[in-house]
Amino acid sequence: MSHRFVIADVFTPTAFGGNQLAVFPDARGLSDRAMQAVAREFNFAETTFVLPPADPRYTRRVRIFTPRTELPFAGHPTVGTAAVLASLGLVDTPGGTAAVVFEEGVGPVTVEIRLNVGAAFTRLVRDTGIESPTIRPARKATATALSLSEDTVLDAWFASIGVPFCFIHLADKETVDRAALERAAWSANFARAWAPHLFLFAGALQPGSHLYARMFAPALGIEEDPATGSASATLAGCLADRLPSDGDFTWTIDQGIAMGRPSLLEASAEKRRGRTVQVKVGGTTVLVGEGTMAVPAGY
Repeated sequence: MSHRFVIADVFTPTAFGGNQLAVFPDARGLSDRAMQAVAREFNFAETTFVLPPADPRYTRRVRIFTPRTELPFAGHPTVGTAAVLASLGLVDTPGGTAAVVFEEGVGPVTVEIRLNVGAAFTRLVRDTGIESPTIRPARKATATALSLSEDTVLDAWFASIGVPFCFIHLADKETVDRAALERAAWSANFARAWAPHLFLFAGALQPGSHLYARMFAPALGIEEDPATGSASATLAGCLADRLPSDGDFTWTIDQGIAMGRPSLLEASAEKRRGRTVQVKVGGTTVLVGEGTMAVPAGY
């Protein structure tokens, strides 16, 4: 049986940058096993499969697979899928704008859409606080896992809005570029940690700053991710929680530079009564190809 797919580059205004995504706009008839096999075949960071919603209040059900496993939620697949559906005319966008709500493993996820010529800007919205345990990763173990010296690690902590990450604030951009995952040290200290995925970044922490980031997720079969929406949104919430006042705060994040897939993400957080209540992450998506995949019957 043949199934249509679309390939998009997410968090980039131009083709061949950003984070690649394969989207199956109508995945009816595909089993769990087939979805995992298809994601492994594409070998992108994630592949999404779009289905009718179980609850008619929502726009679509979206399932997200890495080459190794299914995820309950992820940023770049969510905003990229919304952009693809809108660009194909599969969701209504009166006046070129809309808001859709996807059913995902974490529950309903809202995405704001603005269609542009040849591209779409989409922004994920999560009405949620930041989950963060009191335990923190040790600086020495963190540095060793990244092949760095301990003095280059300014801070490290765990946090999540659906997918847990270890956030690692490094001394500068050059240190971020120099980081290399040391697999044995990662396995010993992070493989079974509260958050095994490492999001390293550099830059000033105040709102309006431009941050520089990389992300390693070997537990998901992703050696390095060129753009990580859920981590960026979580980071915005974490940084907002540290500020002394309430407000709406935004950061810009460059990622994927070291991989040759430059990505640009806009992450923001709304803080009320001393805590983050909403996070957003957005960027531009461009469609770069489409085709059909023949999935063997009974697979």
